[in-house]
Amino acid sequence: MRQFHFGLRSKLSILLLLVLVTFTTQAQKKDGITRMDPTFWWVGMKNPNLQLLVYGPNAGTYEYSLSHPGVTLVKTNKVENPNYAFLDLTISPTAKAGTFTLTGKKGGKTIKRTYELKARTAEPKAQGLNGSDFIYLVLPDRFSNGDPKNDKFKDMADSNADRNNPFYRHGGDIKGIQNHLDYFQEFGVTALWLNPVIENNQPLTDEGGTKRSAYHGYAFTDHYNVDRRLGGNEAYKKLVLAAHARGMKIVQDAVYNHVGINHWFIKDMPSKDWVHQFPSYTNTSHKFQPIIDPNGSKADWDIMLNGWFTPFMPDLNHENKLVENYLIQHALWTVEHFEIDAWRIDTYMYNEDQFMNRCNQALLDEYPNIHIFGESWVNNVVAQARFVRNNINFPFKSNQPSTLDFVLFNAFNDALNQNFGWDEGVSKVHQVLAQDAVYAAPMNLVTFLDNHDMNRYFSVIGEDLNKYKMGVTWLLTTRGIPSLYYGTEILMKNFKDPTDAEVRKDFPGGFTGDKENKFTASGRNERENDAFNFVKTLANYRKNTPALHSGKLMQFVPQDGIYVYFRYNQDKTVMVATNTTDKEADLKTERFAVRMTGFTKAQNILTKQPVSSLSTIKIPAKTALVLELQK
Repeated sequence: MRQFHFGLRSKLSILLLLVLVTFTTQAQKKDGITRMDPTFWWVGMKNPNLQLLVYGPNAGTYEYSLSHPGVTLVKTNKVENPNYAFLDLTISPTAKAGTFTLTGKKGGKTIKRTYELKARTAEPKAQGLNGSDFIYLVLPDRFSNGDPKNDKFKDMADSNADRNNPFYRHGGDIKGIQNHLDYFQEFGVTALWLNPVIENNQPLTDEGGTKRSAYHGYAFTDHYNVDRRLGGNEAYKKLVLAAHARGMKIVQDAVYNHVGINHWFIKDMPSKDWVHQFPSYTNTSHKFQPIIDPNGSKADWDIMLNGWFTPFMPDLNHENKLVENYLIQHALWTVEHFEIDAWRIDTYMYNEDQFMNRCNQALLDEYPNIHIFGESWVNNVVAQARFVRNNINFPFKSNQPSTLDFVLFNAFNDALNQNFGWDEGVSKVHQVLAQDAVYAAPMNLVTFLDNHDMNRYFSVIGEDLNKYKMGVTWLLTTRGIPSLYYGTEILMKNFKDPTDAEVRKDFPGGFTGDKENKFTASGRNERENDAFNFVKTLANYRKNTPALHSGKLMQFVPQDGIYVYFRYNQDKTVMVATNTTDKEADLKTERFAVRMTGFTKAQNILTKQPVSSLSTIKIPAKTALVLELQK
């Protein structure tokens, strides 16, 4: 999620705060249970414990019982708000799937609600990601409209849908994504990462005098429902099954730090400490340094970690164990029910450390192969290592398996936009990778060239196709798991200034009435097809070449603007040689003998042309060669 900076304070902020600390007794309504979260559960989970959130008018004032073989009600937790009860259950390994009735009694009153325990399926789930994968990041509302009937609903807080307004919903949905699985597979995508699909039933917000919708998905209002405007739970389930049938994986975007101001449990909070609160509205500083600084102040730490992302996104209190359980169980429920394969965590470093470790571990205990990677938007290797498994003696040790590699992203940009120097240009890429020893598993880091919060890659490099190809080559040949933002393969462009909407344009051809269809070669112009085919060629080669995606990496110090590295295993060696200068270069290869001895020729993977001699390699200006070495 992007780092928001709002000027909203004053009366609106104070009003929101007052709403949050006021409980709704619902005394005028008939006592009862209107919902239970998780909405259902399973027998046979490794962790036998389940905490049921029971909600409804005065539901917290009742004493509960249930009867189902193998299921025991251990404890009832009461909170300040009489509309809530949190029930601790244990589900033994012998428990059978089925339904039971939860019964609440108070004096002469009785309330009841049925609950289902399902049998677990053997369908693929939590398959994880590795270096052989190529992730494609999709913003569902802006990609393709597969079902116009779900564009808007009058009973939702925001019933607007207008493609002419960059800040409103445009109607893209999950069915639209599913309709283009052939397209993704054509250019080598193996995993789809969708910006959040969970319900964002948020009202329009006034941000700097402009009305905006929550089309981005980062303001949850009901954890257990996929947004109806995206197709709902059923559409999401169908997408996952369709992707799995093709051998593709699904990455879900998780948000633990905050929810939307219109979340049902924010409108009637279980307790005042359900969210972080200050005497007056306090925004996070967005400064990561206090979290890692041994010399930092507690005050700075508190503002960074506990301040709100925006006035419209209340900051959840992870030190409240009921909040923690709710979020962890939702994560487990999501993987089990929708059968997703990996978990991207939004605003990772804004979450409480111990909570994140417990959440990660709960997922890993139940699904050992799941891949978890978070967003920690930092600018140096040490800071990045702090939020992932690492080899540094930090006071706190993170157990997160992976992270988005923002530091390498910055180095890519510098390499493409700076002249070569001792510490400039492509030297930055070499220097960042030279520090990989700080990570426990650097090959698992997720690499990228841009995303939904950033200026578009093609614009950042001045719409230079040669630079475009160099950057894409690095992305798809160096260590890590590469991720591509939707439209980068067809040269979609723009800067965030004046708004994020500029880098979240609709994919041409994804909507009825589009004049161009970039999903097809005939709909793309010559440059766009050149870019698309370049990505396609390299991504598919990478997918089928273990040396390139899971082999070792050996890099050499850049000289005169030329950067050389090798990916290799016992079966194959691939040489990547980049000339970042404006002049053609003759690269003498004797200093790479440790990796080239025994090889006499090569195949140029991108041009399909043979290279008959390796003693000197001619590299055109602003070009990256990918050579499969041969004996």
